[in-house]
Amino acid sequence: MVVELHYEGTLDDGSVFDSSDGREPLEFIYGMGMLIPGLEREMAGMTIGERRTIRVAADDAYGPRLDEALQEIPKDQFPAELELEAGMQLVAQTMQGPIPVTVAEIRENSVMIDFNHPLAGQDLTFDVEIVSIRKATEEELAPFAEMMPMSQ
Repeated sequence: MVVELHYEGTLDDGSVFDSSDGREPLEFIYGMGMLIPGLEREMAGMTIGERRTIRVAADDAYGPRLDEALQEIPKDQFPAELELEAGMQLVAQTMQGPIPVTVAEIRENSVMIDFNHPLAGQDLTFDVEIVSIRKATEEELAPFAEMMPMSQ
């Protein structure tokens, strides 16, 4: 099923980390892992027009913060014109595609990069409203065909 929803995501301190306010509703195919697991699971059974506040523990969102996700990278691996600052967000190109990273610390000859998701280790709260639900088309499901078990 293709679900469209409006949402607002907040942290424990009440700060908003993401929202669909002023944008089109978020569209996703239910059951295909397009949302964080805890949010998708708690939305099961919701109907059009329904609103719900959903609390998602860190382990069911972006996981715990992992010390091994901190990596020391030589400064010469960064463009010379890039003015690095602690807390700066960058995008790293990996074998799995681009991922957001954070500059954790700048040392004399190296930079500590945090590969944890920026929301790792944090419990999240989502206020969601279902806007529409419809059956997914074959074209929409095609990219997920490899993930689905074959019928016998």
